[in-house]
Amino acid sequence: MKRCKINSLYILLIGALVMTATGCKKWLVDQDNDPTNLAPDNYYTLPGHADAAIAAAYDRTRFFAGGAGIFANNFSMLEMPTGTAKTETGQNTDLNNLLGLSYNGDNVFVLNWWTSLYQVIAQTNLVLDRVPAIKMDDAPKKKVLGEAQFLRAWSYFYLVRLYGDVPLLTTSILKVQDPMTYAGRTTKDSVYLQIVTDLKNAEASGLPWTDGGGRASLGAVKSLLAEVYLTMAGYPMNKGKEYYKLAADKANEVITSGQFKLFDNYNRLHDEREENKTEQIFEIQFLAGVANNGNQALLLPNFKEISAYGTEVGSTTPTTQFFNSFEPGDKRTEDRKGFFYTSYYDEGYKTLKQLGAPYIYKHFDSLAIGIEGVKGTANSGLNWMNIRYAQVLLTYAEAQNETDAGVNQAAVDALKQIRDRAGLITGTLGTYTQATFREAVWKERWHELCYEGVTWFDMVRLKKAYKESSNTFEDFVGHKLPESGATLSAKHLLFPLPTIEMQNNPNLRPQNDGYPGV
Repeated sequence: MKRCKINSLYILLIGALVMTATGCKKWLVDQDNDPTNLAPDNYYTLPGHADAAIAAAYDRTRFFAGGAGIFANNFSMLEMPTGTAKTETGQNTDLNNLLGLSYNGDNVFVLNWWTSLYQVIAQTNLVLDRVPAIKMDDAPKKKVLGEAQFLRAWSYFYLVRLYGDVPLLTTSILKVQDPMTYAGRTTKDSVYLQIVTDLKNAEASGLPWTDGGGRASLGAVKSLLAEVYLTMAGYPMNKGKEYYKLAADKANEVITSGQFKLFDNYNRLHDEREENKTEQIFEIQFLAGVANNGNQALLLPNFKEISAYGTEVGSTTPTTQFFNSFEPGDKRTEDRKGFFYTSYYDEGYKTLKQLGAPYIYKHFDSLAIGIEGVKGTANSGLNWMNIRYAQVLLTYAEAQNETDAGVNQAAVDALKQIRDRAGLITGTLGTYTQATFREAVWKERWHELCYEGVTWFDMVRLKKAYKESSNTFEDFVGHKLPESGATLSAKHLLFPLPTIEMQNNPNLRPQNDGYPGV
């Protein structure tokens, strides 16, 4: 087979077209001339095509459960460098390099996140370019376009936080001759401007406040925009109080809408009957037998035989230090009731046995794994949580505290909702200073939002890290991860760009500071 050295970003951006094995040049010509081939120019003609196109964009968000080499999936990249996670498997070098902070642009996780996010962007660009010309009612058309703008903003928000300046592509690339095929990096300021613009447009697109089918909703748009503003207030944009105020106001719109509330117990967080409603504002969608959630076996203890799965990996597990940092009596640490479990049933349904360490229960799918007396299916359709109402409450509390008005009763109430559910006492308004309330909220973000891909980004925007042994925060640079002993440095505020992307596209150079060049 002839090897095709085409910029991999271009291959992502041509969407659903499939390369034949006859060589690059011949394939590009044949695709243009084959009248039976579905392509953007002859496909986007009917209302149903708009729905199918946006569905394809949602499908691409499932990369969280995509493979990243042996015994690892993509979600782990955001957990390993935080100090809250470790691994029980030594077979995946890339995973262990993340844990040891020794990764570079050759790391498969680094490449997978880059390519997967640009796949989502490629599909949303097709939707935004082609759907406007489809003859269909205005309301459903605006809704589809709003969903596409949300997903594009969602993707760029990950990209700019992970890699810094990145190519900003807002139109489809369908031919290799397109000048944007080898686009250079756009400043993070412009990327954030596009993110905010897309989210504001999505706000005005007529989306419903909630969507039980898992599509983007007005609640999801406003929640994401609040998080964007919160991030822009901190490092590296450093926009300060103005953007903390924007974040607080936007999060408060979600809170005062009356559309969302916390579940009354933690088990409802991983119950398929509770998906896409109440506390779950936006989730990555899975369906057993159709689009399976492949993360279950990876989160199970390494070969402890407590499930219906034939392979149990222990790919991402909590550190003992982080588990022990929860306050005494915190319901989130209760075995098989909170976010962790320390015992489970032999083969998933037989005799209960102790595991000798804590494991992540937050994402646990009991139907797939098994419950007492009922063998599991080893086939998970559990959604992957992405934006929860708990995050919105904590975003509001943190942001409000940083405004000129400072901490108010509403901010304390938001924090109190999180702690009440955990069975913990919260101070009254008069007992907090700005500094003590700030750290109180940070601690809740670390403990409430753990293993949801949030902690790493909090560390970067705050340039702080949580020191479990003293229950305090210290500077990001110089913080030592408790499990691996590796020390964070300034270069870790960004991930490196994938080496193969920089080799294929010299316009992406130079590499991020501190990483080997190409």
